[in-house]
Amino acid sequence: MDNFFEYLLLERGCSHNTVESYSRDIQGFVSFCAENQMVPLPLRPDSIEKYLSFLDRACIARSTQHRVVASLRSFNRYLILEGMAQEDHSMPSLPSRDKKLPQILTEGEIERIFHACAGPPFFSLRDRSILELSYGCGLRASEICDLKLRDLNFSSASICIRGKGNKERVVPFLGEVREKVREYVGKARPLKARPGTDHVFITRSGQKLRREDFWKIVQKRGKQAGIAVTRLHPHVLRHSFATHVLRRGMDLRTLQEMLGHSSIATTEKYL
Repeated sequence: MDNFFEYLLLERGCSHNTVESYSRDIQGFVSFCAENQMVPLPLRPDSIEKYLSFLDRACIARSTQHRVVASLRSFNRYLILEGMAQEDHSMPSLPSRDKKLPQILTEGEIERIFHACAGPPFFSLRDRSILELSYGCGLRASEICDLKLRDLNFSSASICIRGKGNKERVVPFLGEVREKVREYVGKARPLKARPGTDHVFITRSGQKLRREDFWKIVQKRGKQAGIAVTRLHPHVLRHSFATHVLRRGMDLRTLQEMLGHSSIATTEKYL
């Protein structure tokens, strides 16, 4: 399994987040096999079907089951590639996904979250610029946390983003978004940054901001803005951005490029 994860990172160019997801999926299957006296390898369709039935009874979302099968099928392809398994055309097909509309906030609620960023200068400026950038550019949580100073180009009003699979794209950041980020980088960030730290967003101790920290910021500011926390997570800002710009007339292909989707079918859900 360790060799497989190394293969995903170095040869397939998968992100660390993808590898972590694959790891959880495969470890879950292995644990299920151990608890039910089944041999996990070679991967057998009947074992996988039993595991999926178990996940279904546990009310695990179809989207998660879909990813589990995709992870196991990818692992099986790797085993075949390495000569550790034989081709098996009877592997289970991917379960159908639940069709859910993305959760979004209204433009008024977005403004309320922005204005809820009060407090000491470092935290108020950092949180406001994070939320402005996440919504204003439609960035993923991992992209926000991985952003480095050299990725910001204030003169051309653009940001270089490294997304899933380490793919790069350039997105514009204009108006209020650029000004808030400029203010944070110039005034607030130096208050906490350690020498040599190049990540844009940092914690009170000067460490790189983690996705868990970002989630807490969204929850905290949303609660202060009077928005139900059950509706709030970092991806809601990205969903809201995509929906709002489509309403304002952006074409689907441009939105696909801004969001960094490899397939336009992924972007179409916002229609």
